[in-house]
Amino acid sequence: MLTVNVALRRGAFALQVAFAAPTPGIVAVFGRSGCGKTTLIDILAGLLKPDTGAVRLDDVVLLDTAAGYLLPAERRRIGYVFQDTRLFPHLDVRANLRYGEKRSPARPRTIGFDEVTALLGLAPFLARRPNSLSGGERQRVALGRALLSQPRLLLLDEPLASLDAARRDEVLPYLETLRDRLSIPMIYVSHQFEEVLRLADHVVLIEAGQVVAQGSVDEVSLRPELRAIVGTEAVGAVLEGTITAVEASGLAVLALGQGSLRLPAPGARVGSRARVQLLARDLILATEPAQGLSVRNSIKGEIVDIRAEEHEARLVTVDIGGASVLSRVTSEALESLQLSIGSPVWVLVKAVSMRSHPL
Repeated sequence: MLTVNVALRRGAFALQVAFAAPTPGIVAVFGRSGCGKTTLIDILAGLLKPDTGAVRLDDVVLLDTAAGYLLPAERRRIGYVFQDTRLFPHLDVRANLRYGEKRSPARPRTIGFDEVTALLGLAPFLARRPNSLSGGERQRVALGRALLSQPRLLLLDEPLASLDAARRDEVLPYLETLRDRLSIPMIYVSHQFEEVLRLADHVVLIEAGQVVAQGSVDEVSLRPELRAIVGTEAVGAVLEGTITAVEASGLAVLALGQGSLRLPAPGARVGSRARVQLLARDLILATEPAQGLSVRNSIKGEIVDIRAEEHEARLVTVDIGGASVLSRVTSEALESLQLSIGSPVWVLVKAVSMRSHPL
């Protein structure tokens, strides 16, 4: 378990962050630029001392100001991957990676040089200098260097923020591999919810230096505090389920609540877990089972909440049996269909509108 409770004031800015998250796994620290995300992980790394606080990782105390205890940064065994990589330009990739090894304790070694180069696909670049690599390749080297320091905790400070969409898509699968193959707890700082959706197990939502929500990805996806940050178009529910079938068409069947969804899921295997995001703008509500439509996904549920939004829109929460989804409709549609809390509805979802990721 990672437990954090720290406070820091610098001029007009005040950071007050407290959360607890299971380990191992990826904790996403999510929020707008300037909300205090980097300040928080600098405290965790030991690069910045808080005014007050305590940090504990499993059975290791990193900080306890009440007891006057501060473990020095060099003894914390924390790997830090910065946004700008900070590789040594005069060294080739092999030497940059070996530098991470030199900073590691003699024992225990949980991951070796060959395993890191294989996991991150670095073998073709070992003799090259950083300035000859793409942005995505440099980030993979920075990840490898941090891993070879044998960290008990890995901090990633918006590692994809400086990359274009193609380079982000190049690096994200490697981060998923690290999550799935290693047992190293990670703190992943981001202001892109797509990255959180793909990677995180637990989300800490920060606004103006304060934790405004925390929990699993599916829990936080329904919180109004997240909606205020991501904007109207990105509001939606995140759901997790089990793949029960893979069709010849390439679509997979994902069991959710009391129903199922057919969705694109390349490489999916029966029995594997997957996470899907259903945006509120893409979901249609019906008062009876759909007929004569191209939409093939239909899940029965019950309306449990209705909230007013701007421009006469209403955000409707539907319980589909152990899980909830959000749908945005007009107030006129609600009235004409006579929908209210407790009304049974069918949620219609186009397969092409969904984004899914394996777990």
